[in-house]
Amino acid sequence: MPDAFIYDHVRSPRGRGRPNGSLHTVTPTELMTQVLKGVRDRSQLDTALVDDVILGCVAPHEEQGANIARVSAINADYDQSVPGVQINRFCASGLEAVNMGAAKVMAGASELIVSGGVESMSRVAMGSDRGAWANDPRVAFHTYFTPQGIGADMIATQEGFTRTDVDTYAMESQQLAGAAWKDGRFKNSVLPIKDQLGLTLLDHDEHMRPNTTVESLAGLKAAFAGIGDKVGFDSILIQRYPEVEAINHVHHGGNSSGIVDGAAAVLIGNKDVGKAIGKKPRARIRAFASIGSEPSIMLTGPSFAAEKVLKKAGMKASDIDLWELNEAFASVVMLFMRRMNVSRDRINVNGGAIAMGHPLGATGAIITGTVLDELERRGLSTALIVLCVGAGMGTATIIERI
Repeated sequence: MPDAFIYDHVRSPRGRGRPNGSLHTVTPTELMTQVLKGVRDRSQLDTALVDDVILGCVAPHEEQGANIARVSAINADYDQSVPGVQINRFCASGLEAVNMGAAKVMAGASELIVSGGVESMSRVAMGSDRGAWANDPRVAFHTYFTPQGIGADMIATQEGFTRTDVDTYAMESQQLAGAAWKDGRFKNSVLPIKDQLGLTLLDHDEHMRPNTTVESLAGLKAAFAGIGDKVGFDSILIQRYPEVEAINHVHHGGNSSGIVDGAAAVLIGNKDVGKAIGKKPRARIRAFASIGSEPSIMLTGPSFAAEKVLKKAGMKASDIDLWELNEAFASVVMLFMRRMNVSRDRINVNGGAIAMGHPLGATGAIITGTVLDELERRGLSTALIVLCVGAGMGTATIIERI
């Protein structure tokens, strides 16, 4: 079976996902177009060699609808022979795109794939596609649907994580991200996004607040206490977990992933195509896996996905040098570290989505590139990338630096 290698990756900076965000004036198709052009131009790539463009997008409607992968590829002047497909595994969509691209290469069905994702959260709001899971009362009742923030607070309650605990983790994420940007660790991967006149709109992740302290976070109100009590979501989740008397609401905007705009692309291919395009592989995609987990909390999947992918790769947790887990909420990462016995200095070492934001469909591809860059910077070998996923799932990938 052929190996699947990562040859390059590039991403946009992450802009605040609000009308005053620096990327709000950029349509999602244009945002992805610039990233596709970036990965093409960096490699001086003959796009006729690309067998597919696979992009994650979690709200694939309105401006993000109608197969944004194919449309963005055409708009980026890729060869017309290049097809495109949009996929949705909620927050893991970008990583699932990487895994699907790797699977096609490993199966011998494709030689060169551009995988990635895009989400313009300032223009197409999260949840605006109104799926049945949250909006059909019969489905919601049957599945004990509760919003993710309630699940994050339930994890904190069950695990005994205090407000100070989760705020401390969030502060560390901000500080690490600020230090990484100051040290120039993202400079070779982040593509400045420009307007129609060629003027730079954004060249850095603008959601960051590196001066955040535990004291400043302590002044924020718990974000999910209101819907937990008044709407009744606490009661719904407690029906599934009757051993819990009451949910301790500890999460808020400062210790949860930021709403942002962003896009990313990862160039994946077999050994022979590397020779054809004149590039050396940077990493081998060693194994990948997805799992289902309890859907009401819906955020407990990462450890199970990690265990599954480690088993597939014939590895142990101690074989992994660096871990990258999307910071959906602080308690998600803290639970993962506890279950997998991962020390804080080996996971999300350059900060994460709490500091820099979580452009839903793109994040998995972004953090794949982030941890690859860090493996190279530190001279290390292996990394495991993993995300919690809506509706109770987890997706994980192991890469090995060449």
